[in-house]
Amino acid sequence: MTIIINTKLGDNRGKKRIWLEGQKLTREGFEPGMKLNLEFKDSKLVLRVADTGRYTISRRERNGKVSPIIDIMAQELGTLFEGVEMLRILIRKGSIVVMAHQQHERVIERVQRLVSKLERGEPLSVCSLFHGGGVLDKAIHSGFMKAGISSHVSVAVEIEEKYLESSLRNNPELWTDNSCVIESPIESVGLNRAPTQVDLVVGGIPCTGASKSGRAKNKLQFAESHEAAGSMFFSFLQFVSAANPSMVLIENVPEYANTASMEVIRSVLGSLGYNVQERILDGNEFGVLEKRKRLCAVAISKGLEDLFDLDSVLPTRQVEPNIKEILEPVPLDSDRWKSFDYLADKEIRDKQAGKGFTRQLLTGEETFCGTIGKDYAKCRSTEPFIVHPEVHSLSRIFTPVEHARLKGIPMSVIDGLSDTTAHQILGQSVVFPAFEAVAMYLGKGISKAVHSLHNFYQPVLGKLPSDGSFLGVFAGNGAQRPLFAS
Repeated sequence: MTIIINTKLGDNRGKKRIWLEGQKLTREGFEPGMKLNLEFKDSKLVLRVADTGRYTISRRERNGKVSPIIDIMAQELGTLFEGVEMLRILIRKGSIVVMAHQQHERVIERVQRLVSKLERGEPLSVCSLFHGGGVLDKAIHSGFMKAGISSHVSVAVEIEEKYLESSLRNNPELWTDNSCVIESPIESVGLNRAPTQVDLVVGGIPCTGASKSGRAKNKLQFAESHEAAGSMFFSFLQFVSAANPSMVLIENVPEYANTASMEVIRSVLGSLGYNVQERILDGNEFGVLEKRKRLCAVAISKGLEDLFDLDSVLPTRQVEPNIKEILEPVPLDSDRWKSFDYLADKEIRDKQAGKGFTRQLLTGEETFCGTIGKDYAKCRSTEPFIVHPEVHSLSRIFTPVEHARLKGIPMSVIDGLSDTTAHQILGQSVVFPAFEAVAMYLGKGISKAVHSLHNFYQPVLGKLPSDGSFLGVFAGNGAQRPLFAS
């Protein structure tokens, strides 16, 4: 029989301790009174039964039943398992092998991989999930560049062909010849057993079931009840576990912070060795006119968590004084100006029904506007309109160029797109300067600590097998294996 125990490394009065007890020992030939020999080899502790040994197996009697106890306290444990919280113990016929749990080794590997890339000036690799038109990735790429760090999208997953086509054409800085672009529902992507490892996983997990409008429209009690978007967080976490990044960045609507999905994400990321920081970013605060609020969650691997403070991120852009500053010169007789009588009628009905919805009719003098969503081109009642300067019964929605300016998004993102597609990409994206600032602060944090991190982790890495077999996916020569099953 093979017995595997995943357990925490104990501590007794400042000394590291391993405690084993019970039938699992008896079944594999360990009895009270036997002697044990300890062998410290590479990154492992091996205990074997011997005629003369350093430790004696003791006993405990309860209800007439005797159980063997192995209680090991040795100075070498503190050295061998420095920084280790979880152990993996293998018991099999007269021998016990104790080693650091694989998760600890994965933490060491991803931090060392990041440090090595930064030292060599190599681009960081990004796995972009729910890629859309690439706005979030473009912001992160730009923020890293401002911190002196280059990056590229190693893997991108997106279900909509037109969004991927736009990103491939309009965001050339994100892509290399080695990028893997997957047009697919994320749940249909088959992960390989030995996936390529990346430095950052990024995703705006679909929020249809979490937003106020989505919950109301679909009559959902829970965000997870949404038939299309409810389980997307599970696939996202699978990618994080497989790709073993040093950093994870999630954006979503503020309401997502209070969902069961986000609670699971926090718990799973914590168990994988990440420290999760969260903050609601306000677009107006970060230098744009759209008062769009988004949840930003940044998960940093253990060993890096003290290098970045999300709450310390400050705006890097000055907001325009009013909306008029970003307006295009639309002719007063343009067919963009419409009466939208049906929206006026709907507003009256909504007020009578006590729904509280009201139209955003703006003159351009305002210092901010409300959130503009994915279906803005449909001219919905609660999103912002500009009122005709002479005929106040007429109004129009913002043009795609104006929409991009309201969010601080570079115009290149929507080059060559129809108004509808441009509004869709912009409406479901992020406030560009906010996430650019987050990436810049994150990049500066990890850059400053490269030398100290390298010195800290090198002694620990020296205890691991030199061939990289502790993980099975990192050979130390830069070689990568496919992320996805063929």
